[in-house]
Amino acid sequence: MPTAAAPVRFSNQSQNTFTKTLRKRVDAYFKDHKIDRYATTGMKVKTVVLLSFYLLPFLALLFFTPSFGISLLLWLIMGIAVAGIGMAVMHDANHGAYSRNPRVNLLVGHTLNLLGGAVCNWKTQHNVLHHTYTNIAGKDNDIDGAGTLRFHPHGEAKKHHKHQWLYAFGLYSILTLFWAVGKDFIQFYRYKEQRKPHATPSSERRLFAKIVVMKLLYFAVLIGIPVFVVGIAFWQVLVGFLIMHAVGGLILALIFQLAHVVEDTDFPLPDASGSMEDSFLVHQLRTTANFSTHSAVLTWYCGGLNHQVEHHLFPNICHVHYPAIAPIVKATAEEFGVPYHHTDRFTDALASHIRMLKKFGLPKLDEIGA
Repeated sequence: MPTAAAPVRFSNQSQNTFTKTLRKRVDAYFKDHKIDRYATTGMKVKTVVLLSFYLLPFLALLFFTPSFGISLLLWLIMGIAVAGIGMAVMHDANHGAYSRNPRVNLLVGHTLNLLGGAVCNWKTQHNVLHHTYTNIAGKDNDIDGAGTLRFHPHGEAKKHHKHQWLYAFGLYSILTLFWAVGKDFIQFYRYKEQRKPHATPSSERRLFAKIVVMKLLYFAVLIGIPVFVVGIAFWQVLVGFLIMHAVGGLILALIFQLAHVVEDTDFPLPDASGSMEDSFLVHQLRTTANFSTHSAVLTWYCGGLNHQVEHHLFPNICHVHYPAIAPIVKATAEEFGVPYHHTDRFTDALASHIRMLKKFGLPKLDEIGA
């Protein structure tokens, strides 16, 4: 298994014609239809809607101080909105796909703060490590279960992994809470090597201070104002806050896992020299899967992440265009004999993920192909 520092090189030769053909055909789609790759009016409306479903319930808590039961419902709605913002708003912006204006992307990308996360760490984990080294154990942090979960067939299975298909969903539900409380500080030190070429001691101190200030503001607004300004009981606010994160975390984790840790996807490793068998785009197709792409509601809500194949091939294209370019990607993949993984129903993708959790929890995995 490669270490975090070991270089990985994708093939520049095999499937190169596929890469050029696919990019040419997708470019032609936008040119022929005289549209650009960024957010449409519908995307901007979606941004307002999702932000409203987060902000308005919180304002209702502050100004109307409803009963505990109603307040929990409002926190739950905020949790659904948190996941939607993470998948369908900040995600595009932090990929530079929301607008051709970098300042707009920077501003919209900071809606990540509403989840309690830091943009600098997210871009390193997601844009750099996950999108470059998708499903490569030791490189892609998204399949690093930190010893509690096992998402790939490489490395040792611990005794507790046998039951991970049962407890995994509980851990998924604390994803954003852990993010808000501790993950960013862990990642700040973990990603020092990635920042090293451009970082100075003073810039590192400023970055750390920025993360601390952001965290303090986040908890001051979400917990401090309801408790100390409005006078809502701390325990009620805490319960609601935890419900919001449990709902948001579970949704976010599930959507991402169903795209990569399912039965069709591969978990390849580089050879001894650090070379991968496939070209970059073909690697993305082997390690990524779509699901429920015919559901307009799911596609709208999860920011096209059910079109994960198209996203990994073209992360700089706003997700609202994925349904249109998906037939191009699928036809080109079939033409060149390249995998195009897709599951029609959400429930089937979920069942496949559970089966993979069971399989990766087994003590002997030598027979499982990568």
